[in-house]
Amino acid sequence: MSLLTHLLACLFGMGSWVSINGLWVELPLIVPQIPEGWFLPSYLSIIIQMANVGPLFVTLMHRFRPGVLNETAVIYVIIGVGTVASFLLGFFWKETVVVAGVPRSVALLVLTFFLSAVDCTSSVTFLPFMMRLKPQYLTTYYIGEGVSGLLPALVALIQGVGVVHCINSTQSLNHTLNTSNTGLTFDLKAEYQPANFSAEVFFFFLSAMMLVCLVAFLLLNYHPSVAREYPKSHYTNGKPMMDPYRPANHKPRSSFGTGSYSWMQVFYIFVILAWVNALTNTVVPSVQSYSCLPYGNNVYHLSATMAAVSNPLACFIAMFLPIRSLLLMGALTVIGSGIGAYITGMAVLSPCPLLVNDTAGGVTMVLAWILFVLTLSYVKVIIGVILRDEGHSALVWCGAVVQLGSLLGAVTMFPLVSVYSLFSSGDPCNTKCP
Repeated sequence: MSLLTHLLACLFGMGSWVSINGLWVELPLIVPQIPEGWFLPSYLSIIIQMANVGPLFVTLMHRFRPGVLNETAVIYVIIGVGTVASFLLGFFWKETVVVAGVPRSVALLVLTFFLSAVDCTSSVTFLPFMMRLKPQYLTTYYIGEGVSGLLPALVALIQGVGVVHCINSTQSLNHTLNTSNTGLTFDLKAEYQPANFSAEVFFFFLSAMMLVCLVAFLLLNYHPSVAREYPKSHYTNGKPMMDPYRPANHKPRSSFGTGSYSWMQVFYIFVILAWVNALTNTVVPSVQSYSCLPYGNNVYHLSATMAAVSNPLACFIAMFLPIRSLLLMGALTVIGSGIGAYITGMAVLSPCPLLVNDTAGGVTMVLAWILFVLTLSYVKVIIGVILRDEGHSALVWCGAVVQLGSLLGAVTMFPLVSVYSLFSSGDPCNTKCP
């Protein structure tokens, strides 16, 4: 296998979600300087789901006009749009326009829509493109997709986003029980520290990462050493590849892909894919701060960082242990879902979850986030490997189901978090629980 091709596949995968992941980790710096305040995450959730019009269009084109859509051209367009939109955010994210008498961050919201459309559409274009290369490189692509979350998180840590110092604040306390005495108590107050560099620099960094993705895509198309990594039965848009694990006299069990799986098994795989992506992309991440902050700011940052590391680690493990067992897939999904239920349960109990005043509580929460991301990310990669062998159209449907699962998760969690306020935030400096 070509080390260069592995590197290019990783850098190409990195561009899939780096822009939106970067925007999310930058929120603590953006929110204080825009009129929407902490309503912005809710607006972003809606905008990202609206951007699913991109993958919907691509999926319908593949379904009803197969072979008409030039997949390579679409990828060039969306990477180019992502690069330009990230660059423009560096100049206009703070700019406001008065709408109906109220200042609004129109430029930020519009550019976010373009970034969301780019990243959502990558699910149904980047994955099918990887059919050009041998199956081993699909796992490397998934590693890059994991890095798209890890890299912005690490840069944000260097930037100092969300770093809190707990300082003493003096509060006056009036006692009214038959006296007029005034006493002084000391309390801890959370104070966010200034960043080491500005949000503008961070957005220019995101634009540079999209540019790296564009260069990687160019080389994947035109570099001679990459061309040698094409499968022997050369890529043809819309045609399934030969499954190396399928016997020569195999009789198709369904009309899906190569027919290696029955319709019931195909349905099972796609249900798990939708469920896993709903949990990992929207449901559990939407309550991360509620689940972690009661245990302290260090637990929150450690959980976020280690979860970001766990994603590419799971892909790396899958590169050497690509176990395709549908039974194992189901077992890991149950385990990961159980851990996700624990995390969500602690978020519901916030600001007083289990073991909140015990070091073991924080350690358990960090381990829960690591295992949650590790197990379900492995499931996602294995499903991608299975569907890659089923052909180009299977990977298009894979991307569509990924977005569908994320959409259903967002639609479920948005009212619970933003409308009904089911969750209460913990104070990173003052956790007052019995």
